[in-house]
Amino acid sequence: MIKNLVSWLRNISPFLAVIILWRLQTQYFNPGGILAIIPIFYYSFVRPIKWMPLMSIVFCFLIDYNMDTKLFWTCAYCIAYAINGFQYFLDLQRADKNAIVPFMIFIGAALFILMVANLSWIMIGRVLWVFVWMVILYTPITGLLKMVHGDD
Repeated sequence: MIKNLVSWLRNISPFLAVIILWRLQTQYFNPGGILAIIPIFYYSFVRPIKWMPLMSIVFCFLIDYNMDTKLFWTCAYCIAYAINGFQYFLDLQRADKNAIVPFMIFIGAALFILMVANLSWIMIGRVLWVFVWMVILYTPITGLLKMVHGDD
């Protein structure tokens, strides 16, 4: 019975991580629940699991709702998911360091588009802060997720 419970908790841990990181939103450290993009990216592209793409679309929509970005993150995720379908060029499952470089490209491109759309000094500062903060937290969060979920 304990083994079944541990197995069940390991299986739902990626989904719980998305929910928890989205729910722990603050204006400065997690605006709109943007840190939920980390497990969404990791479990959609690097270590794909069943049902994560559907949940990712829902939570990207919720991040859009919280940030008032009108389907921006949902579209960014869908475009990245479509691009990832070209496995001839990209193989994120074999990328080193939990695929931090592709994550930096994904989040950097999306934040750059947001910055250009609302160009101001405040927006440049916010975009730089969110980018640096997400890149710093990517490795510890994915490392914790790998440990809890039991990824190799």
